[in-house]
Amino acid sequence: MRRCRWISVVLALFVLAAFPAATQASDLTRPTIMGTNGMVSCGHWLATEIGVEMLKRGGNAFDAGVATVLAQSVLEFDLFGIGGEVPTLLYVAKDKKVYSVDGNMAAPKGVDIDWFQKNGIMMIPGDGLLPAGVPAVVDALVFMLDKWGTKSFAEVAAGAVRLADKGFPMYHSFRNNIIATEKRFREEWPGSAAVFLPDGKVPNFGQIFVQKDLANTLKKLVEAETKAKKAGKNRSAALKAVRDRFYKGDIAEAIVKFQKENAFKDATGEKHTGLLTLEDFHTYSVKLREPWMVTYRGVEVYKHGPWSQGPVFLQTLNILEQFDLPALKHNSADYIHVWIEAAKLAHADRHQYYGDPDFVEVPKVGLLSKEYAKERAKLIDMTKASPDFVPGDAWKYNDKPATKKLGFYPREWTEGTTGTRVIDRNGNMFSGTPSGGWFTTSPVIPGLGFVLGTRGQMFDVDKKDSPRAFAPGKRPTTTLTPTLVLKDGKPFAILGTPGGDDQDQVTNQSLLNLVVFGMEVQSAIDAPKVVTKHYPSMFFPHEALPLLMNVNPGIPEDVLNDLRGRGHKVNVLKGRFTDATTMIMYNSETGVMSGGASPARDKQYVIGW
Repeated sequence: MRRCRWISVVLALFVLAAFPAATQASDLTRPTIMGTNGMVSCGHWLATEIGVEMLKRGGNAFDAGVATVLAQSVLEFDLFGIGGEVPTLLYVAKDKKVYSVDGNMAAPKGVDIDWFQKNGIMMIPGDGLLPAGVPAVVDALVFMLDKWGTKSFAEVAAGAVRLADKGFPMYHSFRNNIIATEKRFREEWPGSAAVFLPDGKVPNFGQIFVQKDLANTLKKLVEAETKAKKAGKNRSAALKAVRDRFYKGDIAEAIVKFQKENAFKDATGEKHTGLLTLEDFHTYSVKLREPWMVTYRGVEVYKHGPWSQGPVFLQTLNILEQFDLPALKHNSADYIHVWIEAAKLAHADRHQYYGDPDFVEVPKVGLLSKEYAKERAKLIDMTKASPDFVPGDAWKYNDKPATKKLGFYPREWTEGTTGTRVIDRNGNMFSGTPSGGWFTTSPVIPGLGFVLGTRGQMFDVDKKDSPRAFAPGKRPTTTLTPTLVLKDGKPFAILGTPGGDDQDQVTNQSLLNLVVFGMEVQSAIDAPKVVTKHYPSMFFPHEALPLLMNVNPGIPEDVLNDLRGRGHKVNVLKGRFTDATTMIMYNSETGVMSGGASPARDKQYVIGW
């Protein structure tokens, strides 16, 4: 008996050593929310409440995730709309498996890279109709609801319909984005002005803001399901009717007609129509992909593949595994230096290799190889910041050679997303990064109440040998990158943040705060972060800022001076919280969920019970 007790004590000590007891990095801005029945953390408190209500009504995490995203498309239209994208990672408890849903737009099929070059367009602009692809949101949500959910579309859309039809109180950040775009509404986008300037004025803070056209579009989707059910269709067929109404019915026709018959000025300085056809809508579908995964300090970290920037997170972890991070101490000069240098190496590989795997050969095994990470880690000099932009030869570590290697082609050194996390009592997990289709960069389609996305700006049209070169039907490499983590094959955490190129940098540090430094969820979010801007951005105009490091306030001045001495260009940001991380942890042994939401924005919230 004593021997058994002694073994139990040793095992307990081993577990504590692997995962330190939770600590606070600083005074909490908010409490870490805990519960055992279900939890939702997302970009707006009203959407969070809608997701929780879906769980309380017997829906699972996938029903609640879809309901939350639909509500966010109404509440956070300045950051995300149904004309955008929603890449999502799911853990399905009954399958004991992680799934990657490629909810990404697709390029028009009738246009190739030569069209852009012949028209003198060497970069796709980030505004107007030219960068629009086929919207992914409706298909992605219906796909997930059909495959893993239990509720009808009418049930999950009810909250979004109500918010669009009856309105919600105008809040500061939404209003500020209307003000920032007001001139363009009045001078260029009359359809947008009709929605966002009711009575010809910017809505006041707290004023009820209504979007009737968007409500009617959502009602049309519900109507399609209702008619299919009345015709005797089963649940799956009725859901198919919803996506067909959007992609093969009157909604697709209205979208194509609007962007074909209207030209709007964009960043090229010229007016352009859109490039989408009905065939693009009729042939579009989301893709179910294999997620990419690496192990790190006892957890399995899952990301989307190279059609997103997700592998950057994984490569950074592999490189950091070569260093004793606990010994370096949290946010010390050595820790920040090695983290930044690792992120720079991973982003160099992002630029060199990542692209739609249906169009580009990507050395998955090589990029995720621990041996490759060891080789890359050797490039880090602890005494100085590297001024170089150096991709590695991942093919050397791949399981098969490249049919055709792409050359290295560095460019000249030259806010709009949200997040959705849901866990239910059975351990199902939904981690999505909704984005695109925001009203600040594209005009509202009259009668439909939403805008087309601008993710096409991430394609390269100046280099045909780029992994992100524009091609008909291709998907752009998106920055949208949720994270899902298991421990011993069981649910452990979901997290993500808006922030464009910075997303995988801040969430990487949040995860390290959990598994290396033992922080509780809200502390892990609140702790000051750093990001490098050393690489070309994936957004127009693809600017890079060599050696620049953005730093949140809260890191001691002596640490910053040390970093400057190593050659980093340190830029201390004005805001303490600049990322908008949402995160939920799950203890598979106790069933306790712990959630947090960054205070960086004026509306993020987590609810659990």
